[in-house]
Amino acid sequence: MSNELDYLSRRVAAGKLSRRDFLGRAAALGVAATVANSMLSSAVRAAGPVKGGTLKAGLQGGESTNSLDPATFLSQVPFAFGKCWGETLVELAPGGGVEYLIAEEIGSSKDAKTWTMKIRKGVQFHNGKEVTPDDVVATLKRHSDEKSKSGALGVLKSIDTIKVDGGNVVVTLKDPNADMPYLMADYHLIIQPNGGMDKPDAGIGTGPYKITGNQPGVKHTAARFDHYWQADKYGHADQVEIVVINDPTARMAALQGGQVNMINRVEPKIVDLVKRLPGVTIRAASGRGFYPFNMFCDTAPFDNNDLRMALKLAMDREEMLTKILRGYGEVGNDMPVNKAYPLFAGDFEQRKFDPEKAAAAYKKSGHSGSILLRTSDVAFPGAVDAAQLYQQSCAKAGIKIEIKREPGDGYWTEVWNKQPFSLSYWGGRPTQDQMYSTAYLSTADWNDTRWKRPDFDKMVLSARGELDEAKRKKIYRDMGEIMRDEGGLIVPFFNQFVDATGKGVEGWVDNPAQELSNGHALIECWLQA
Repeated sequence: MSNELDYLSRRVAAGKLSRRDFLGRAAALGVAATVANSMLSSAVRAAGPVKGGTLKAGLQGGESTNSLDPATFLSQVPFAFGKCWGETLVELAPGGGVEYLIAEEIGSSKDAKTWTMKIRKGVQFHNGKEVTPDDVVATLKRHSDEKSKSGALGVLKSIDTIKVDGGNVVVTLKDPNADMPYLMADYHLIIQPNGGMDKPDAGIGTGPYKITGNQPGVKHTAARFDHYWQADKYGHADQVEIVVINDPTARMAALQGGQVNMINRVEPKIVDLVKRLPGVTIRAASGRGFYPFNMFCDTAPFDNNDLRMALKLAMDREEMLTKILRGYGEVGNDMPVNKAYPLFAGDFEQRKFDPEKAAAAYKKSGHSGSILLRTSDVAFPGAVDAAQLYQQSCAKAGIKIEIKREPGDGYWTEVWNKQPFSLSYWGGRPTQDQMYSTAYLSTADWNDTRWKRPDFDKMVLSARGELDEAKRKKIYRDMGEIMRDEGGLIVPFFNQFVDATGKGVEGWVDNPAQELSNGHALIECWLQA
């Protein structure tokens, strides 16, 4: 049986047998689909990537306001397109740890305050210039400048000095940070000529593809860069194209009709149906992503913790997971971290739906009248349905929720982080420190719950510099408990990243860091001949 499947898998890799026929034969032989797919993936990868063609993605998360300046990246399309044309110092490896890119190696002093990054030689920008340590220094300085409003600003605030030392970049921190290499994987920190100081939205990077077209909210195109330093590993298609398709039905129709080769954000409610479509493969990966309901802790009525607690207790997480995610995730507990983080303490009592306690907390808050909740199809798959389901569970506690459905174009610039109660998504971060520093420090630019607690800030800094793992884990446990009971987050569930590929797409790598294989799908995959 094994020999027959090995032979058949090689025929698939050679383009002489369809994946569907292979899986059918495997099923007839009593081999589970997961085992057969694993065998097939190994065979395809062993055969090597196929060069050529145009690889197209139909993605949700593009807006007319999008810019090529990495500092401004907010949603999925800039994130994925940025991975095509740009590179950071390091990247998150699918199995954990970091993969070195522009940085060849990173080392630290014993106190984890001074970090030395050796910059790889021979890496070219798309304008023909070779990357230098000065470009790296300028990039880090630009994103750590308060005026930049960079999405990476929160994780760079601990930097004291940045300087060039021969072929190295030396970063000195104000406080110790054992997670420093992971911070350099932040997707905003694309290395640009002179750090993007001259023209941050020029779209010039070191990635496998060079930008050929940029129509924000419509389409983005790029062609293979002939001088890319990792041409054997990434950038197999001649061209890549991202078409912005924010409507989930249209996105699926484009995949099924062959207009695109891959899509993001398949709605969980249709996954079982999609699995039956010829040539379509569901790609689902669990990780650190979560879909929150954000409350501004400094804005009435959400500045009252009794009201925040009432709204948390009025959330039926199990029902949400079943009806919205269809099981493609796990229940949340009103904190932004879960068991996917190595230092997560899992001994918290799971918060459950309790309309009586919710009603009591609501009464204690003294608030009356309706509460406005803003949502949109682009917030996360099923976000509008989730808001309506939440409205129903709140009604059981005597809490009236008014829903406002916002347009997708402009949601991330006009609603998220601007309005006091709205739905959102987070892809998570490599470490707990980065998650907390990006979104929950008082000074974080992306503090989308307006959580501003000096004592909590001190705990973040204390954990960051603690090199004893057990002590660090204890600090994170205390932080999680405070946020769970007093923060502005309602986290009904942590989601799986559910994407889909069409006929002939090979080379997909499951990566729990973010959707679309941590944004690498367009540069890692190829079209089978």
